Amino acid sequence: MSDDGRGSELAGLLEQAEAEEVVVAKAFIAGRWTTTTQRHDRVGPWLRRVVSTAWQADADVVEAAREAARDGARVVARLSPASRAEVLARAADLAVVHRDRLARLIALELGKPVRDGGKEVDRVADTFTVCADETRRIGGEVLPVAGYASGVGNTAMTMRAPLGVALAITPFNAPANLLAHKLGASFAAGNTTLVKSPPQAPAVTAAVVALLLEAGMPPAAVQLMHGGGELGARLCGLPEVAVISFTGSAETGAAVARAAGAKRLVLELGGNAATIVCDDADLSRAARICAATGYSNSGQSCISVQRVYAHASVADVFVALLTKEVEALVVGDPQQPQTEVGSMVDEAAASRVEGWIAAAVAQGAVLATGGVRDGATLTPGLVVDPPDDADIVRHEAFGAVVVVMRFEDFDEVVERCNASRYGLQAGLFTQRLDTVLRAWRDLEVGAVVVNGSSNFRLDHVPFGGVKDSGFGRESPRHMIEDYTSVKTLLVKDLSVWGTESAPPAPAPTKETRA
Repeated sequence: MSDDGRGSELAGLLEQAEAEEVVVAKAFIAGRWTTTTQRHDRVGPWLRRVVSTAWQADADVVEAAREAARDGARVVARLSPASRAEVLARAADLAVVHRDRLARLIALELGKPVRDGGKEVDRVADTFTVCADETRRIGGEVLPVAGYASGVGNTAMTMRAPLGVALAITPFNAPANLLAHKLGASFAAGNTTLVKSPPQAPAVTAAVVALLLEAGMPPAAVQLMHGGGELGARLCGLPEVAVISFTGSAETGAAVARAAGAKRLVLELGGNAATIVCDDADLSRAARICAATGYSNSGQSCISVQRVYAHASVADVFVALLTKEVEALVVGDPQQPQTEVGSMVDEAAASRVEGWIAAAVAQGAVLATGGVRDGATLTPGLVVDPPDDADIVRHEAFGAVVVVMRFEDFDEVVERCNASRYGLQAGLFTQRLDTVLRAWRDLEVGAVVVNGSSNFRLDHVPFGGVKDSGFGRESPRHMIEDYTSVKTLLVKDLSVWGTESAPPAPAPTKETRA
């Protein structure tokens, strides 16, 4: 079965969500919304029932998508940057129009509160707007070849050329905005894109693709497939794929790299973000921000506040303030506008974090508040003074928990922060400029957020990490660079520069020699 009614697919997905029906996520292959031979059901973590079902890509679907992408690359590359920018600008407007309905769909599939889902859709709109602006700026340069004798009489220019076929593999925790980054920037660059949805959010992914199609994206610009790790590995190995953008765990990122071989990669992987609260910090502000950003989306963010290092002289006061802020967070039904903490992605994830909290307490830590699980919902846990070798300190928690530890010396805390295998972002609360510069220089991370927590991101600013947090930078401008290649034009015996030689210098006389 197939359907080429591009404008109606988005409405259908959103209407099913509003009616609390099981939302059906089709594949989009060769210009048509398509069903396949197998479906996979997604159980909503809050409702504990099937909320969506996705048609899974089999070998025939992959082959059809491969052929369509190969042909589509030529179609998209011929589109003018202005026309691509117009599509992206219309997509931004549509995201605003459908904001609340998209947020409801996100809440159904993932248990993310609608207030957070709404903010994610706001970011989708911003991301498409920035992609549109960056599309208009794609260009090149005239190279100064005539500055050397071998280049005199010639002209050389460069342009940013699309790579052809991109592969976008998106995660569950921010499925709408991270797809907007990947697919938006790829289209801006003039590529066609293979999209593999996360199994936990196929309907959200389908809705973003449908939104772009409704905004006028040519069907040749995207192929959408649903499936798990096996599908991802198969897509990574396709010879037509020139660049892969993946967001997910470090372990899966390594598997992507192995399957990809000699392809260009943008890998945004895990994190174990640290935030430092110095002795001169505004403690009330720090506590308020750490509470808000440590448990948003139930802590399921690669830059979520996980490790907080508070100076020993202020640690007790900070913990008291933070505990009060955490206990004030509203936990409950993600569909309710007042809810601040909903469910984690599934019961297994919540159980893992619950176990790490219990293990830390057994090692001598204090559970200041929270850590109580009901299904996939974990009340915000605050763990104080766990040992540095506790699992909850060493590994990425990716859940509704924050740990607070004390430090005495700034060099010491930098060393403890850097002991992590990850290096994505860090937060720093201080009023001293010298401390800011030391942190910027010495912390092994992609970005330092000053007087804010690690969990702050602007979508038009470079985002990415070092070490096991991956490489490459996500933001439309930098992703367009990754999605394009520098293509050079050399014109021999024709020059925009002067070609004449200067007259020879006069021979030196006795006087000039003297």
